[in-house]
Amino acid sequence: MQYMTATLIAKSKEIHDDGSIVEVVVWQLPEPVPPCQHMYKYRLYFGSGGVCRVRYDNERGKGDHKHVNSEELAYAFTTIEQLLDDFEEDMTNWSES
Repeated sequence: MQYMTATLIAKSKEIHDDGSIVEVVVWQLPEPVPPCQHMYKYRLYFGSGGVCRVRYDNERGKGDHKHVNSEELAYAFTTIEQLLDDFEEDMTNWSES
């Protein structure tokens, strides 16, 4: 079995005073994870009380997508900077509806 060599480019975890958690992990890969066309593997998470509120990720076979509450939506990845901006905007505007 062959494994890709990946480079960790961002990793952070914050626990806020209200108990919410924000975690960001981004890897640069030597080749894309199908069906993605970019060279990144990422997981961005915002949750509270053990419940995922907003999550962005890309996985083999599914590609780039995000979860808001229990809904899974397609996500059009452009750059890491835009990904982080979009994630922050979704966290800021999050509501249970």
